[in-house]
Amino acid sequence: MRAVVLRGFLISGTVLTAIGTLVVRGNSCGHDFDFHLLSWMEVARAWHTGLVYPHWVQDANFGAGEPRLMFYPPASWLLGGFLGTLFGWHAAPVLFVLLALLGAGGSMYLLAREWTPQAPATLAACLYVANPYAMFVVYERSALGELLAGAWLPLMVLFALRARSSIAPLGLSVAALWLTNSPAAVMGSYMLAILALGMCIAERKLWPAARAAGGMALGLGLAAFYIVPAAFEQRWVQINRAIIPGMRVEDSFLFAHTADAFHDQVLRTASWILVGELAGASIAAYFAWRRQAGAPARMVLTALLPILLLLQLPISAVLWTHAPHLKFLQFPWRWVLALSVTACVLAAMSLKGALKRLTIVVVAVLIVAVAVGGGLLFFQPCDDEDAVAAQVSAFRLGQGTEGTDEYTPVGGDNASVQQHLPLVRVLRGAQDDTADSTSGDNPEWRSGDAGSISATVDAKRTNGEQWLVQVVTAERGYAVLRLMDYPSWRVSVDGKPALGRPLREDGLMAVPLPAGSHQIAVQWFATWDVIAGREVSAFALVALVGVAMLERRQRRV
Repeated sequence: MRAVVLRGFLISGTVLTAIGTLVVRGNSCGHDFDFHLLSWMEVARAWHTGLVYPHWVQDANFGAGEPRLMFYPPASWLLGGFLGTLFGWHAAPVLFVLLALLGAGGSMYLLAREWTPQAPATLAACLYVANPYAMFVVYERSALGELLAGAWLPLMVLFALRARSSIAPLGLSVAALWLTNSPAAVMGSYMLAILALGMCIAERKLWPAARAAGGMALGLGLAAFYIVPAAFEQRWVQINRAIIPGMRVEDSFLFAHTADAFHDQVLRTASWILVGELAGASIAAYFAWRRQAGAPARMVLTALLPILLLLQLPISAVLWTHAPHLKFLQFPWRWVLALSVTACVLAAMSLKGALKRLTIVVVAVLIVAVAVGGGLLFFQPCDDEDAVAAQVSAFRLGQGTEGTDEYTPVGGDNASVQQHLPLVRVLRGAQDDTADSTSGDNPEWRSGDAGSISATVDAKRTNGEQWLVQVVTAERGYAVLRLMDYPSWRVSVDGKPALGRPLREDGLMAVPLPAGSHQIAVQWFATWDVIAGREVSAFALVALVGVAMLERRQRRV
């Protein structure tokens, strides 16, 4: 019992050390901080209006919204919304990082413990919590979805490599990855295939491949309620805008240079982290081989290192171009997440049977130095408008924020959405009162456009996914809502489907109206892909129970 408490104390102490800079200096406004905080606040607002599982972020595109929650995996925004609702928005990001790192430490301990004693496994867990890439993700990038995925990846590796049958837990870990972060899930899927192939070669058996295939199928099935709509509805948004110049794989190979100084600075930092962790993993692999620890897992993990290096070099461009979905990782250095898992396991194996007091002290000092130094080095001070208080205030005022390019519905231009639009305008022509292209992106809206029709409008939003609009107009025209049109909106006028809605340049919904008094109802509804995804997940859940019971029975025999 004392050993358990001590291990928990050491891992928890490392986590607290890693987030110490956040506790002392406040939130770090890294690259994705605004994106996550807005998503969390939207989820909390949806809950307060009775929506359990929201799909639409109404504050994006300056109040016109976007289907972000259809495409971004739900685990991080559900957790963030829960923490913000319970503890407030200043504390939520810090608590999120705390929980993610605790999960990462616990899962790495379980992974390393499979092949090493308790002490090396504990050191591996502490090292994984405070590794340089984790600190880079926490402080400079604020990529909180990816950080949370780092808690699941060691479990996937564990269940892919362990000797006994583990299809059910492998399927759960695959599902957790897909429901947490898409780039990490893509990496995890390819990593699982590589590990399975390596284990087949090392053990000269087909069982590892069969286990991986079964776990992958089960995991994808469990996460199908998210994956199926996200995959199908990519045709409804401009998803390729996620890989514009500067966000493409070819712009971010190891120590590459572009015309963007900020991009190059981030890439240089990530490249040095990768080189450092790869060097450390190689040294650990050498000593693990000398001690003959953890075979055959040791051999497979060691073989993974040159593959991870290859993916950072331009010679691998053909893989990035043709391998399914790999290009949407955007940055090759994201594979450092997988490298961190590999390095920490190999480090534990290298320390097996070689832990002395001096070694423990040296490793502990290294871990503390990386945790503290990483926080100080990568911390991003918040500008006034990025601070949590300012963002919460703007959110409550309904000022809106810029949209996310890749979630913009097809045919629309989110840069043309004007700021401070009324909820509803009545216009003579569907394209009237659009943004002046000479005014720059998202200009301020000015009333009095020549195309406006004098009308009486009473618009109510029950929540972000339901509108009710009463319009009285003396002439025929179009009711233009401050809402991005999207196939999941069911629109009716006086109880009849509103057919023939024209596509505006800014992507806003334009509903044709004859003269007179009318009621417009807009409701989000589940399209066939959403229903299909839910059905697949329900079937997979039943299969999970069956597989788990079968594996439990086999272990008893």
